[in-house]
Amino acid sequence: MMAQYLELKASYREALLFYRMGDFYEMFFEDAVAAAEALDIALTKRGKHDGADIPMCGVPVHAAEGYLLTLIRKGFRVAVCEQMESPAEAKKRGYKAVVKRDVVRLVTPGTLTEEALLEARRHNYLAAFVEVRDASALAWVDISTGAFHVMPLPTVRLAPELARLAPSELIVSEAKERELFDIVSDFGLALTGLARSAFDSSAAEKRICDIYKVGTLEAFGSFTRAEVSAMGALIDYLEITQKGRLPLLKPPQREAEARNVQIDAATRRNLELTHGLNGGRAGSLLSVMDRTVTAAGARLLERRISSPSRVIETIQSRLQAVAHAIENQRRTETIRDLLRNVPDLDRALSRLSLDRGGPRDLAALRDGLIQAEHISVTLDNPEMPSLLREARAGLAVHQSLIDLLDQALVAEPPLMLRDGGFIAPGYDAELDEARQLRDEGRGVIARMQQDFVSDTGISSLKIKHNNVLGYFIEVTATHGDKMLSPPLSERFIHRQTTANQLRFTTVELSEMETRILNAGNLALEIEKRLYENLKTTILESAAEIGVTSAGMAEIDLAAALAHLAKEQNWVMPKVDTSRAFKIVGGRHPVVEAALTQNSGTPFIANDCDLSASEDAASVWLLTGPNMAGKSTFLRQNALIALMAQIGSFVPAESAHIGAVSQLFSRVGASDDLARGRSTFMVEMVETAAILNQADDRALIILDEIGRGTATYDGLSIAWATLEHLHDVNRARALFATHYHEMTALAGKLPGVENATVAVKEWEGDVVFLHEVRKGAADRSYGVQVAQLAGLPAPVIARARIVLEALEQGEREGGATQKTLIDDLPLFSAAPPPMPTAPAKPSAAETLLEKIIPDELTPREALEMLYKLKEAARA
Repeated sequence: MMAQYLELKASYREALLFYRMGDFYEMFFEDAVAAAEALDIALTKRGKHDGADIPMCGVPVHAAEGYLLTLIRKGFRVAVCEQMESPAEAKKRGYKAVVKRDVVRLVTPGTLTEEALLEARRHNYLAAFVEVRDASALAWVDISTGAFHVMPLPTVRLAPELARLAPSELIVSEAKERELFDIVSDFGLALTGLARSAFDSSAAEKRICDIYKVGTLEAFGSFTRAEVSAMGALIDYLEITQKGRLPLLKPPQREAEARNVQIDAATRRNLELTHGLNGGRAGSLLSVMDRTVTAAGARLLERRISSPSRVIETIQSRLQAVAHAIENQRRTETIRDLLRNVPDLDRALSRLSLDRGGPRDLAALRDGLIQAEHISVTLDNPEMPSLLREARAGLAVHQSLIDLLDQALVAEPPLMLRDGGFIAPGYDAELDEARQLRDEGRGVIARMQQDFVSDTGISSLKIKHNNVLGYFIEVTATHGDKMLSPPLSERFIHRQTTANQLRFTTVELSEMETRILNAGNLALEIEKRLYENLKTTILESAAEIGVTSAGMAEIDLAAALAHLAKEQNWVMPKVDTSRAFKIVGGRHPVVEAALTQNSGTPFIANDCDLSASEDAASVWLLTGPNMAGKSTFLRQNALIALMAQIGSFVPAESAHIGAVSQLFSRVGASDDLARGRSTFMVEMVETAAILNQADDRALIILDEIGRGTATYDGLSIAWATLEHLHDVNRARALFATHYHEMTALAGKLPGVENATVAVKEWEGDVVFLHEVRKGAADRSYGVQVAQLAGLPAPVIARARIVLEALEQGEREGGATQKTLIDDLPLFSAAPPPMPTAPAKPSAAETLLEKIIPDELTPREALEMLYKLKEAARA
């Protein structure tokens, strides 16, 4: 057995080998040591190898999915080795024959399909990037849903696209693995290198044509060599990991960068589009917007947030669908109730195609298609927008398949195929008979006994059973002669005589005994055969079911966005090809939701107008203190633009947005120590990316450019950056700064306007009004904010002195300023006294505490005065 293990392991050196032994997956040698540590399970030993103990650990087969998930999340790959025959079959080859085993699957982060291993509301993408001469491309697939996409992609755009797609695993050529490591290292994905042969475009085209059974790829569109190579590499890798059993893949769809808003990784992170700062969904735009009730609808929403559209017709059709759902609110809520009962059809289909499905996947498809019919009837309205009409068109086209599944399946099937009992009674006569024998064997024997009594005329005849003879017919010795004489002797075969009874059998009784004994296995085998037939029928309709699932996802998303807009009082934005950007009463959706949930405090809405003429810049230079809401204002306008181009209503009183081509955000401060980058360096790298890429249709939000270096250096960089945005990029931008000197640019650059976040000072404290107004801030109120943060009082007092001196120097000129700074005394505030324990109350104070004047008589009051005087002396 160990020789077999080592032979299999030699082919999968980079993976842990789950070696099936009965009800357990066992691991040995280094695999066992690594797995025991990663899974926190016991490490034991089994036998010896080269004179040393062999480490071993194992996990139960029935609980393997949970352990697999842990291992995958910790960066392992797992080769699953199954028994290809039973021990009984192996023994037929010899007493010491080893059960045949083989690896049936290589589990990697990008090839998961099991429900327990995946997040239902997120895609799990496997991507491949390839460079062919002067061209490159990215392809990606979700084998759990069959989604398959490809796009031409220059290497410089790889990081932004990985940020958009968030794949679990990226396939590259082994020759490029090290070169691309730095680009992908920030995304926490598994990087897998394949041999160059996997990226051969000629072989790739044949592989793709073979799986779709077409003669040419022209039916799917026109693809470059690089795109074909990337798609072929994905299919090659799937053949390796799935051991030749390919998932059900939808025809490849070619995407174009120009159709989506370009958003780089830093902007996605800063705006917290699909993940909050903690890495989870909490605090993200997705978490606030997600009101979908189906898994497919949730995945569609995440795709839309990750890839807002630039195509006006697409945006408007989505907005019209949401508006129609709001106008028909009662019907929308009925549809949402129906959608809540729709299972995940895409993933059920995928599991069936990979032979990892079960009876519940059949039932999921039945239930989902039934709900699709109900939704189609509910949506029957000729006045619907085109998007909803197209989505509805693919819903009610499965009546024959629904009838078949409804007749074939019980209402609540078991999880596992091996459990049986999922085929409905009356569907298959042979199965019903086998079940009757299995479940009602005693009744079948009783009926046979009645028949034998009737045929022989012997009322005392009995059918009995023991472990030696099995079933037999027993009569008393009185009737022995009758049974042994023709014509009964021709039918009843004598088997045994005892002192008082004779025992017989018949051909039909022997056959029935065999059938009863085998009925359980026979019933299960029949169900397995029927399962395969039903699965085949379903997979023949996979394309139509995929269209139905996509249609319900589209309907779910439109209904969810309508529900959200009604609930949050959002409005329909106007989106066109102009360079308008006018938002009245805009609000930050995430901050507003947090305020409502935590304190009930209303969010202060603000206007923003960055509308610009063709080829001209429009920049708001925003000043004001920290904590006043500058960053919130910047982010909310970026999010409103993005939401509008998703096709969603927006949190505002009104919004007119000329379609944005690119969205850039430079907000927040962080370092990148692993790459030797300081906070300032990261800031400059991100700013450089914006200035080098932004076009005149971009929307840019910048916060505190230049703050990570010396004051004059920072001011110079911020000043030059704003001039470049205005003169070269000519973009629409919000530029927040504490450098008040820059407000002078509003008088020099025609596209720059000053705006400030209003505050109020009251008795030395600052009150934040969170209102954005035209004009410039007179100062930053940094000392007041420091006081709010709890800096010690001597520090605050000293800061005020230094600030006054610096401001005086600014007014009187640089030389005077230097003299004032030189004349400032060193920090000489007396240190605060050491805290001391509070003094104990005196005897007099103790007496006073006990006195209740209203209850004292004049004599008692006089006596108390004497006592107080005595206590004070003490």
